[in-house]
Amino acid sequence: MTADELTQVTDVDEAIDRLVDLYDESAALARTILDEGTYVDYRDVVYPRVVVDVKEWRPIDRSEPFGYVDEAGRYAATLSKPHLMRGYLHEQLSRLTGNYPCDIFVGPSEERIPPEYIRGVEGVSEARRAGDSAKAIPRPTLDHVHDGIIDSDWDAFHGPEKPLFHFGPQRFDIACARIEHYTGIEVDSLQKFILFTNYAMHTTEFVEFGFEQLLEDGSRYTSLVLPSGREISRDHAARIDAAELDLGSAYQMPRYDLCTRDGDGITMLNIGVGPSNAKTITDCLAVLRPEAWIMIGHCAGLDGRMRIGDLILGNAYQRQDHILNERISRDIPIPAVPEIQRALEASVEAIYGDDKSLMRTGTVLSTDDRNWEWKTPRDLWEWLRGSTAAAVDMESCALATNGYRYRVPYGTLLSVSDLPLHAVPKLPAQAQAFYSNSKEAHVMCAVRAVEALARNPERLRTRKLRRTIGEVPFR
Repeated sequence: MTADELTQVTDVDEAIDRLVDLYDESAALARTILDEGTYVDYRDVVYPRVVVDVKEWRPIDRSEPFGYVDEAGRYAATLSKPHLMRGYLHEQLSRLTGNYPCDIFVGPSEERIPPEYIRGVEGVSEARRAGDSAKAIPRPTLDHVHDGIIDSDWDAFHGPEKPLFHFGPQRFDIACARIEHYTGIEVDSLQKFILFTNYAMHTTEFVEFGFEQLLEDGSRYTSLVLPSGREISRDHAARIDAAELDLGSAYQMPRYDLCTRDGDGITMLNIGVGPSNAKTITDCLAVLRPEAWIMIGHCAGLDGRMRIGDLILGNAYQRQDHILNERISRDIPIPAVPEIQRALEASVEAIYGDDKSLMRTGTVLSTDDRNWEWKTPRDLWEWLRGSTAAAVDMESCALATNGYRYRVPYGTLLSVSDLPLHAVPKLPAQAQAFYSNSKEAHVMCAVRAVEALARNPERLRTRKLRRTIGEVPFR
């Protein structure tokens, strides 16, 4: 079969089934080739490709959050691991073909799949030593790994075909590989709602919540996947003492997946400290098109009226972390996402009651300097002069900016752990006491917020993160 042999399909379900079959056939062929050593046949191990011909542009419901185009024409994507994205692909293709008269074509692409990206492949090392015959087997290459579509590069949108999806297949594959590298768990169980933290105590609270849910009649959750890869089902949960579980991880970013049948559960990730970590993991998670991600961390409060344990709901982001300046210019505002804001505010009120002084909305300033408060008083004055920042942290701006960039709704709910400008620096004894008193309620505010959003995900289908130019039809 050649790349010209695209086959027209009659409906969205047939298109997705064919995409999955084509990928699975290529993966099976790769395993056979590497097992038998018939390397020349690897030329047929290729990614699948979907093409949508929008035959006529017409006005559609202007409230549509995605699935629209600016003009008729050919839109195409070469995909990897379509089985991971079956639900997403169904929704996106259904929206697009429901809005316009379209023809859908599916077939093999011209891009071969590096064997390192195919699960269950063995014999790659032997193939690499096979001399000329191994030239048929592609190596992973960064030449095909870029964010030209996501970043609205001119060339990505002005060729004979327009992009249908945000990522190329090797960009997708390397992202999945890095998620597994950093978290230690295969991507298959990753859920659509993601909570970020940099404290193990938060993940411990999340695991306890997960066990409670698995033991509760009528709960929508079906299993809990731990960083070790161990999956605890509803049946097993009753026979396990959650307090005795080893939640340690040999991986840099321990991950905990509280799963539902539809994948709309909650994943919590301990991403560690710093904006670089925040960018690294969201660069990867974005390919799986999560519904939302939220940071629950600690911050320095900047207002002397604050108290340790107060909550800051970020509604603006002062970017002094420098990590994404080349991708999103600092003169482009990063807006708060109202749907996330309202969900977080409602969950705080439900858990903490009517104490309005406990939480405030405000600007979060993120820095790449953990010891920012060690500046001289004059330097601090100049640094903060003109700012309305209520809090300083290290990760929130990177997570918000990459959410904006990747069109993934985002939010930040921080807890004040120190007041360095008001003679309350973060010191070990005081910090540990604060952590012990605040962790459960803080985690549950975020958990309850995303549970509310999961009950009606259409609330998150916002047009606010769509580009004026350089946008693809898919969400």
